[in-house]
Amino acid sequence: MEIERKFLVNELPQNLDSYPKTRIKQWYITIKPAVRLRERDGVYTFTVKSKGHLVRQEFEMELTQEEFANLFTKVSTHAIDKIRYEISLDNGLTAELDVFLGKHKELNLVEVEFETEEAAHAFTPPAWFGEDVTQEAKYKNNNLALPL
Repeated sequence: MEIERKFLVNELPQNLDSYPKTRIKQWYITIKPAVRLRERDGVYTFTVKSKGHLVRQEFEMELTQEEFANLFTKVSTHAIDKIRYEISLDNGLTAELDVFLGKHKELNLVEVEFETEEAAHAFTPPAWFGEDVTQEAKYKNNNLALPL
C-alpha cells in the first residue's frame, strides 16, 4: 500500500544539486488502472497502481532490460521525463521532488510518503511546498503522460 500526499512547489530549495538525485523516464501501458514501465538509472521496473488518491494499492517488480523491451511494445502514452531529488525533512520524512523535463518542464511536484493515513493528515508541509494537489487527478503521472 502507498500512502502519499502530493504538492505543487512554491520555490525550489536552495542548493538543489547538493541532494541525491536520479533521472526517471516512465511510460504507461494503461492509465486505468495505472500500469507503468520505468527506467531509473539503468534499473527497469513494472508497476501496477490501483485507483485512489491519498491511499492506493501498489505492486512493483524489477525487470530485465529484455523484459522491459518486450513490454515496451505495449506502451500507450508519451514519456514522463524527470529528475527526482530526495530531500530529508526535519520530521524524519523524505520529500521526493520531481523536476519535470520535456513537455512538462515548467512543472515541479513534491511527494511525501507516510506509514499511516493519520500521519499523512497530520503532516505540516515546509514553506517551500505549495498547494496540496493530492486529490487532483490531473497531477498524477499517468495523466501527465497523456498527449497534450
